[in-house]
Amino acid sequence: MPKDRQPAGRNQLKVRVKTAKRRKASSTAWLERQLNDPYVARAKAEGYRARSAFKLIEMDDRYHLLKPGDRVVDLGAAPGGWSEVAAERVRSTEAEPRVVALDYLAIEPLPGVLVLQKDFLDEDAPDAIRAALGGQPADVVLSDMAAPTTGHRQTDHIRTTALGEVAADFAASVLRPGGHFVAKVFQGGAGAELLNVLKRDFRSVHHVKPPASRAGSVELYLVAKGFRGGG
Repeated sequence: MPKDRQPAGRNQLKVRVKTAKRRKASSTAWLERQLNDPYVARAKAEGYRARSAFKLIEMDDRYHLLKPGDRVVDLGAAPGGWSEVAAERVRSTEAEPRVVALDYLAIEPLPGVLVLQKDFLDEDAPDAIRAALGGQPADVVLSDMAAPTTGHRQTDHIRTTALGEVAADFAASVLRPGGHFVAKVFQGGAGAELLNVLKRDFRSVHHVKPPASRAGSVELYLVAKGFRGGG
């Protein structure tokens, strides 16, 4: 059943963290940010395993991506926040799972989700996902994949855009006509090649920064709706 939604609180008292002797200043800043993040508190209160769940909730509320009965592929799924939301909204069940989650990191089991621990760039990953779909087309492909950051913004942007291109190519091979695709990119938007491919293959393409994405984060999402089909 859908969880009750409440707006993220804005009036909570700010928690300040003292720097411990063996804790780096950057670690202290991260901890303080986590303790004061209303989406972290909201995820805990509503039973989601990650604050990232609210990014997908906000995009789905706006763009209506997930419908009951849809089959969903979630790439870069760990720790499983997006898969939780997808399973809830498409009404996936243990008896008839309709969400396939893939990541090279381990993901704790989720009701209604088939979990594959595999690197998406492995040669056999696409076939493993197709097998998990039971040979059926997907209605939605989600990708929250990002390359490990180097600290060099342009390099990180290029590497994550490359993952988006691979995910888009895979999506075009498994989506039904009319299906949707969501992928992470970094500020500066998608590369021209990726954007051109999506505009060719989908009826509409949007750059989105959901409210749950931290203001200081460089991440954006591409929401591509209405797959035109293989043709």
